[in-house]
Amino acid sequence: MARKDDPPPPCDLPDGATLDRLAADRWILQPRCGQRWSTDDLLLAWTGLAARPAASRVLDLGAGTGSVGLLALLGLGPGARLVAVEVQAGSAALLRRTVALQGWEDRVEVREGDLRDPEVLAGIGPFDLVLANPPYLPAGAVTRSAVAARAVARLELHGDVADWCRAAARVLAPDGASCLVFPAGDPRPERAAAAAGLVGLSRRPVVFREGRPPALALYVFGRAGGPGTARRDLPPITVRDAEGRRTEAMREVRRVMRLE
Repeated sequence: MARKDDPPPPCDLPDGATLDRLAADRWILQPRCGQRWSTDDLLLAWTGLAARPAASRVLDLGAGTGSVGLLALLGLGPGARLVAVEVQAGSAALLRRTVALQGWEDRVEVREGDLRDPEVLAGIGPFDLVLANPPYLPAGAVTRSAVAARAVARLELHGDVADWCRAAARVLAPDGASCLVFPAGDPRPERAAAAAGLVGLSRRPVVFREGRPPALALYVFGRAGGPGTARRDLPPITVRDAEGRRTEAMREVRRVMRLE
């Protein structure tokens, strides 16, 4: 396994991009001043791997620069394949560069387009695992960031959680799992999943600092009528203790995901 001080591979950086360690000996290109990968992405990938540890077909909806799907792929066998759907041309281009840098062209397909367009998902699937970190604010809720990637990541400019759930349901295998991260106080994910014909398998709150209320929730949905659809909600995971140190639970997540 690569060490934290191992140098990155040679790469001609696109303007405005940085090359950062993703996990172990894997790296990711992402915008210097745009939407960058975060704890949300790490926990979503971890949730997906726990839900379907033997997945061979993975879909990342609204992939951005690819952190969620690529982290999941790192935890799966060499036969696993990923399709990443991303609407922003700049993010999709960086993801393609990352895929080429890692030599994963035979394992990752990048589809540029709006997930609400049936043609974007045409001819692919079914998927054992679908991952999604959708935006959560209506388009006019806050001032739009001048950085397009940040605006699209936060604001529902290309659909809302219901669109994400419908897209997942179109291509989810009968025994597949669709995993989603969303603000903990927002009830829409479960309603949207049910409307799309999915059922809730689990919900896990995420506490970013001990003593504070949950900020996010990690959901796992399955196809209605599919096998193993008994619901089992999970206890919260706390990212940092009251002094700001990573908890043992979070350190274990990082070890499992090959960040440590």
